[in-house]
Amino acid sequence: MSVKKKLFGIFGPILFSVILLVLFFFAPFKIDLDSPKVLEDASTSMASNVLRGNAIKNKAMASKKYVPFFGSSELSRISAFHPSALAEKYDRNYRPFLLGAPGTQSLTQAMMMQSMGDNLSKKKVVFILSPQWFVKNGVTEDYFNAYFSDLQTYQWIDRLETVSRSDQYLAQRLLDFSKVKKDQRLTNALKRIQEGQLPSSSDRGYLHLMLNMYSREDELFGKIGMISKEKAVKKAVKRLPAVYNDQKLDQLAIEIGERATNNNPFELANKFYTKRVKNHINELENSQVQWDYRSSPEFSDLQLVLNQLAQDQAEVLFIIPPVNKRWTDFTGLSQEMLQGFAKKVRYQLESQGFTNIADFSKECDTRYFMADTIHLGWRGWLAADQKIQPFLEGKYQKPAYQLNSDFYSKDWQSKDPAQIME
Repeated sequence: MSVKKKLFGIFGPILFSVILLVLFFFAPFKIDLDSPKVLEDASTSMASNVLRGNAIKNKAMASKKYVPFFGSSELSRISAFHPSALAEKYDRNYRPFLLGAPGTQSLTQAMMMQSMGDNLSKKKVVFILSPQWFVKNGVTEDYFNAYFSDLQTYQWIDRLETVSRSDQYLAQRLLDFSKVKKDQRLTNALKRIQEGQLPSSSDRGYLHLMLNMYSREDELFGKIGMISKEKAVKKAVKRLPAVYNDQKLDQLAIEIGERATNNNPFELANKFYTKRVKNHINELENSQVQWDYRSSPEFSDLQLVLNQLAQDQAEVLFIIPPVNKRWTDFTGLSQEMLQGFAKKVRYQLESQGFTNIADFSKECDTRYFMADTIHLGWRGWLAADQKIQPFLEGKYQKPAYQLNSDFYSKDWQSKDPAQIME
């Protein structure tokens, strides 16, 4: 056997496999990702592939049907008063597209927003802003890693024409995480952006090539692992009255909440109490006395969100949930501290023109407002809906934002709310 034949016998199958892989990723065939059924399933799935990808969520955002609801774990708790259930039951002219999951915080959501391009332009947005994101060190490494998107990060860099203060902060922030620093080309690009420079042409060329591959991968595999909550939504709506009536719905919320929290003194959902609290009750007492949400890099991460929303001229309703007072009385988490947090975040929003704010932080003692320790419950979602529905059904009002880059500073991150003059 000749040397050429021997070499072909060794390397031929490898070469053939590479050719097939290239054809698979770059061939023009497409998978149907914009069918009504796929978008409906995706709207409640909160699947990581959907959050980290572009193909499905951007198709939904391009439509007039879906409104982005950014948040975290509260969105995953389907009940009769969840925004998806109320919109379905009362045939609203919008459907929520849930963009969040346990652990998604401002940094992840800012990346999701920038990846939408023009699909977020002049669109209405609902953003649920949770106090517990604002811990001392901001988003944890594990949560960041779970939702980090190479696709969205490469896309951001690929689109850069000039480097702004926001870009510099984002680059610096991404370099805080080990998962990012494992990618040497990406690290090189981020270091230059952090210094106010565009990435080198060789790094940009590499990132552009990888962007095309990740985009194709997203188109091909974006539906994998997407488990819709539509069945849960359709089951939940059966508990609602045929006609929307504030008083009747509030009474129903009280009745459901009372039955659902009757095995503990904290008004926590029974299953949550049994699985998460009951066996640890002694160690949880006074366990949160030192917790503080007034100083955190999350405030500057939030500024990335505001910057993107302002660029898109999106009209936004921010919702600030309370924390269950029956629980904080037990754990020692300070309600005074929580009011300080709310004051600080409201100032950051309002001083820059983000004035649509539903601040429920003082509803901490309202019965059945919360489903557990930190998540909106039956009356909480109903109160939120009474802000959400008129906001989303009203005409778009062009906002007048005035962004302030001082909110990226460490001084702002650690600023005591008592020093803020409203």
